[in-house]
Amino acid sequence: MAIESLILPLIVSNDSIKKNESVKPPYEITGEILKLTSNISEKLGEIKTFYLEKTRPELRKQNKIKTIHSSLKIEGNTLSEEQITALIDNKKVLGPKKDIREVLNAIEVYDKLNSFSAYSVASFKKAHKLLMNGLVENPGEFRKESVGIAHGKDIKHIAPPYQNVPYLIKELFKYIRYNEDPVLIKSCVFHYEMEFIHPFTDGNGRMGRLWQTVILMEKYPVFEFLPFESLIAKSQQEYYQALALSDKKANSTPFIEYLLTLIDESLSDLLKFSSRRLTATERLEHLRNIGLNEFSRKDYMQIFKNISTATASRDLKKGIESGILKAVGNKNKTKYILIKK
Repeated sequence: MAIESLILPLIVSNDSIKKNESVKPPYEITGEILKLTSNISEKLGEIKTFYLEKTRPELRKQNKIKTIHSSLKIEGNTLSEEQITALIDNKKVLGPKKDIREVLNAIEVYDKLNSFSAYSVASFKKAHKLLMNGLVENPGEFRKESVGIAHGKDIKHIAPPYQNVPYLIKELFKYIRYNEDPVLIKSCVFHYEMEFIHPFTDGNGRMGRLWQTVILMEKYPVFEFLPFESLIAKSQQEYYQALALSDKKANSTPFIEYLLTLIDESLSDLLKFSSRRLTATERLEHLRNIGLNEFSRKDYMQIFKNISTATASRDLKKGIESGILKAVGNKNKTKYILIKK
């Protein structure tokens, strides 16, 4: 259906733009955005690199399942986490053919998450091709028709003309690559502007969420293990309201505030574990869960910041006596190794 289209707000006349610069999409850095980016930066600073590098395959798998389930649930997919787990394990699952295909495609994409280049349009299109293979005609190619986004019987958004899509996407990628605003903000702007451009016939929502993760991972690897899409799934109405409000205001400020709030909450949940009052056995089991199989007492205390040196020593002694740990080395050079179950 032919629909008269809008022009994307980020496109303005500016003859002085340099080769590696793009027009900055319209948004304001509010006090709320500054507060959220500061909170998020502090939380990211608390997350240690070894937590990411040594995460066990089981934990990676759990996060992948949650992310795929949440992202596709937003799009109406009916498969449960248990069914997605079965598909990851190459087991047969009963369900709608389309839903199964969506999950299988998403599994392939999230298996290759680290292979995508955040600032490459070609990589962006490749991800869409994998994500929508067998679901749409010409996956990985920009749309060749005008589109409108409907909620019920009402047209809520009219996307820019399809002829403008390649240029708009090129400018958007130049913005995230060269603009000096924080990556946290730029990732949210990209998500909103990509949804506004609506470059593909289908799969734009899941691509917006996927590519925000790819952009964030470029600077903060923790986002590979942070399925904040599960929070979007839980607050789906607010997600669409934030998109609609940004459309109405012709800038992405409300959407940025919404997504930064979700990221902040997700990081808080991730860090809650370290503030819980745990037993020695629970603390040692946590190390097993995150895949930290060899560590020093100093490493141990960096994870559990709320315990004393004496408590750490008692934990490690108890671990040795109970057969959970074995010690290698002497005094301050002692390393502790978790014994496999």
